[in-house]
Amino acid sequence: MAEHRTKMLILGSGPAGLSAAIYGARAGMAPIVVQGIEPGGQLMTTTDVENYPGFADVIQGPWLMEQMQKQAEHCGAKMMWDSIVEVDLSQRPFRMVGDGGDEYFGDTLVIATGAQARWLGLESETLLRGKGLSACATCDGFFFRGKKIAVIGGGNTAVEEALYLTNHSDDVTLIHRRDELRAEKILQERLFANPKITVLWDKTVDKFVGEGDPLGLVAIDLKDTKTGEISQIAAEGGFIAIGHDPATKLFAGHLELDGDNYIKVEPGTTRTSVPGVFACGDVMDKIYRQAITAAGTGCMAALDAEKFIGENEFEQG
Repeated sequence: MAEHRTKMLILGSGPAGLSAAIYGARAGMAPIVVQGIEPGGQLMTTTDVENYPGFADVIQGPWLMEQMQKQAEHCGAKMMWDSIVEVDLSQRPFRMVGDGGDEYFGDTLVIATGAQARWLGLESETLLRGKGLSACATCDGFFFRGKKIAVIGGGNTAVEEALYLTNHSDDVTLIHRRDELRAEKILQERLFANPKITVLWDKTVDKFVGEGDPLGLVAIDLKDTKTGEISQIAAEGGFIAIGHDPATKLFAGHLELDGDNYIKVEPGTTRTSVPGVFACGDVMDKIYRQAITAAGTGCMAALDAEKFIGENEFEQG
């Protein structure tokens, strides 16, 4: 068991955490990045990335994260293959414990643990992720231009994604398990007024159907929640829009969270309810959830942390 100390401890190694590491390292804070159970974040399971600035051609998500990590290491950040299981934010330096027993101490803490999209849990869904199935219309809608698209869900996210996808398709079907939506009324009005969207009520997904070589989504088997009847619709793109779960379980009782368990930050900053602790990326952003916005808030977190260190050192000096 080892002990690691740094001016800037970063939890999470997606675009937010690695951007914070790059800026923190360039500021001479010698950051330590604890990579977590999914090093590289959600982009490691994303194939084609076409909306990250700076690349004329489509790039691969894992390649982009590999380059970010190399850049952070080149600037002086240290990567740790570990996952935090215990936190103590009651005093500085903040103390974290890894699952192997290593202790990490940070004068500042940057939380970039992200959020995971909720999935239905079907075997066919796992098989077709990235092969016609997605959990992010903004990320992947462009790849389904002119194709038949289905959105599964009934809340704000599902309705917003269905509306967004009409920019790419004239044939969008919203599938909901109940006979009324949970989304805000203004969103429902926009949905029902859009001639490109069809709503299927009282339906759940029984199976996603894939065919071809390479394998791709071609249809969705639906089960009627009232009669049990099975029906099928054609679909080349499917978007699961049933919400996200931020990775904040560790911080419950230590930091102020909102009603959806995202870390609350001071508007316009990455400052949390505990001075010296900063949050960036999807763990505090439930609206945009893009790689580029995560990277931007990662930069903000590093600058906020650097400023915090400078102010405290001045007061102590």
